[in-house]
Amino acid sequence: MIENIIPFKDKLYRYALHIVKDTMTAEDVVQEVTVKVWKKQKELTAISNFEAWCMTVTRNLSLDKIRKRKKHLDSLDDHYDIADQSMTPYRALQSENTMDIIRSAIESLPEAQQQMIHLREIEGYSYQEIVEITGFKLDKVKVYLHRARIALRSKLLKIYA
Repeated sequence: MIENIIPFKDKLYRYALHIVKDTMTAEDVVQEVTVKVWKKQKELTAISNFEAWCMTVTRNLSLDKIRKRKKHLDSLDDHYDIADQSMTPYRALQSENTMDIIRSAIESLPEAQQQMIHLREIEGYSYQEIVEITGFKLDKVKVYLHRARIALRSKLLKIYA
């Protein structure tokens, strides 16, 4: 069962990083998920969607880490470079500014909406998978996504209109 986590360990890491906003903590969360999978190998055969179960465990462990930690969270900019190295300096700066604006717009949303946008638009999960990961009802997931998209569209149109 432990080998089944390998194909989506990067998703687990990105999801943990999205929540905890710290690379070391995100790595710890993924390691804890792996240990949990190892310890519960025999029980996991009853789980119909193993990936969704792992994402739920990742979410819960990440939220536990946040609750335990009271210090200021780092910006995602400190953790990875989004600029294409083949771009001109002007285009790289323009792209970085655009990503900063989008990231800022997403971070201004309520936490539940941020989470839905991350799971759907960044990780590419289906609505049903998001339901399994978050424990929210399907209607609530759709409402959060709809409201998040409307808010993001409005904020970005104000900037670029």
